[in-house]
Amino acid sequence: MNMRKRKHPAKSPGKRRSNGRAGNGFKAPRTAEQYFAKPAHFKELWNRITHVIARMRSEKVSLQQASKELGVDPRTVVKRGGTALQKSATGRYQAKKSDRLLRVLVVPVHDGLREIAVRGSRNAAQVGGYWSAVQKYLQTGNASGLKKFRDKKVQNANGEEIPFIADPVVLNRLAARGKGRFSLNGDQRVRAKSELIR
Repeated sequence: MNMRKRKHPAKSPGKRRSNGRAGNGFKAPRTAEQYFAKPAHFKELWNRITHVIARMRSEKVSLQQASKELGVDPRTVVKRGGTALQKSATGRYQAKKSDRLLRVLVVPVHDGLREIAVRGSRNAAQVGGYWSAVQKYLQTGNASGLKKFRDKKVQNANGEEIPFIADPVVLNRLAARGKGRFSLNGDQRVRAKSELIR
């Protein structure tokens, strides 16, 4: 009997689609060094995960809604950021009151802007509250919100204490250097403000 072998067409490698899901090699960063050593797509996904949790906490939205809005698979949020979540009596995921996840945020320093890694939602919320006060001052001239940040510092993931700039004169200089505003890109603004607990 003449048996012919069926030929299967060769698979084209093509491009892998980003669907907001983490691969098996994904490991949550615990230090600034680990975060900054990762490729851009890893950092983008990690930022989305922390944004989802922040939205769940501050705006009381569901995991599914926050995940959809930020373009990440909710299963990825649970798997990689699950320590920040808990199940309610109805079985739905909710954000805990606080967590210890690493976030990378932006703060003003005397020579411009600096990205810092902080551990925990409370440190991140402190940075978010500071940015709210800074933007209010720059937009309205009302510096009352800056008073509570005088002589205050935020501790980064390496234990370094970074002082908040609450002097309107210095903020005016920095804003002028950025042509009337701090030169944050959209993603940095989200990261700076997303942890502000309302």
